[in-house]
Amino acid sequence: MDPLIYLFYGVPSLLLLGWFLRRRGSLERRSSLARDEARDAGLNDPASLHPIIDPSRCIGCGSCVKACPEEPEHHVLGIIGGRAHLVSPADCIGHGACKAACPVAAISLVFGTERRGAEIPVLSPRFETSVPGIFIAGELGGMGLIRNALEQGRQAIESIRALRPDAGGRLDVVIVGAGPAGFAASLTALSKRMRFVTLEQESLGGCVFQYPRGKVVMTAPATVPLVGRVNLGHTSKEALLEFWTQVERKTGVKINYRERVDDISPDGTGFVVKTPRGEYRTRSVLLAIGRRGTPRKLGVPGEELPKVVYRLIDPEQYAGQHVLVVGGGDSALEAAASVAESGGTSVVLSYRGESFDRAKQRNRDRVDSAAHGGRLQVMLNSNVQQIGADSVAIEQTGRVVKVRNDAVIVNAGGVLPSDFLRRVGIYVETKYGTA
Repeated sequence: MDPLIYLFYGVPSLLLLGWFLRRRGSLERRSSLARDEARDAGLNDPASLHPIIDPSRCIGCGSCVKACPEEPEHHVLGIIGGRAHLVSPADCIGHGACKAACPVAAISLVFGTERRGAEIPVLSPRFETSVPGIFIAGELGGMGLIRNALEQGRQAIESIRALRPDAGGRLDVVIVGAGPAGFAASLTALSKRMRFVTLEQESLGGCVFQYPRGKVVMTAPATVPLVGRVNLGHTSKEALLEFWTQVERKTGVKINYRERVDDISPDGTGFVVKTPRGEYRTRSVLLAIGRRGTPRKLGVPGEELPKVVYRLIDPEQYAGQHVLVVGGGDSALEAAASVAESGGTSVVLSYRGESFDRAKQRNRDRVDSAAHGGRLQVMLNSNVQQIGADSVAIEQTGRVVKVRNDAVIVNAGGVLPSDFLRRVGIYVETKYGTA
């Protein structure tokens, strides 16, 4: 055969192979680095629904990596040793796009891990709990993804609408929560002319409202009832809340803010939902609340002061103040660094542990940078003892010090509503890496 044929076809093939090998090598190095950083930080547990990969089926094509909507902000999936791996579990929020993209069905979506279980309410395909008439949609059911929560809120209301109407003048449904699932459910109920009340203990957006300023909260388009499909890819918290506020205003959907649900009890063929403002009789209830909607408190004197809050909304509101941030997770480190970076602020970060071993590396780097720059004081192995009007008392290694203070931000996590669910009678199952 003519050597020119080999040259004509062979050289481009070799160049293409070399390009592929260099690109694959770069991906594998990046994947290994992301895996090692997650392990070093102790971030080995996914927050909700996540993939597990069968190495005997995986062909290492990388389709799952390309399909993940979290790229490039987060390197959730990667290729190591020629096979796909969940390299940054804590960054996975359950899109499920990886499973759909896998050409050899090597990916399954599960809750929890063998080491750490996830408490998930048992639901029917119609989102009904073990208590007939009580439904769950969104994050509480394990779906942290906003797009999925919006769709579940709509579907749950469709299921409730299919129930036999109540002839006793009750509401069709009480919707608890105005986060993504609850907001979509409210809009759907409004569009169906159902009799409903939506109760929200805080503000529109639920868990989204509690995110730090500027945080990217959506990475894919979604469908909103009464609005249709909206292209909100890579949307910040502020942009999403502004959009929802406009929808709320245009549609006229009514939400009872600052009204917390204290109890849900059966009443004949329906339920009585009790709040500090009164009682609502309804034939069904939709719980669209977060998994950590109730913040964990410190339990110290002075915590009831108005200067104590449990989330950071806007770092700039603390400009020129003396601020204490309590906690050692990502939310605490993000809050402390953001306030310290806002300028003219004195920040103290107090954590009871020896190190921030469960926070992402980028947040630890931000804290280290602020500390080295003199804008932030880190107090490890410390506990807040008392909060005063203009100071706080902090115990560290047996010694109590008083620190000047104007504001306290507590980021100590939240209380799972499992006890509330069980009190209502809803069966909760602990999943250890199962669907």
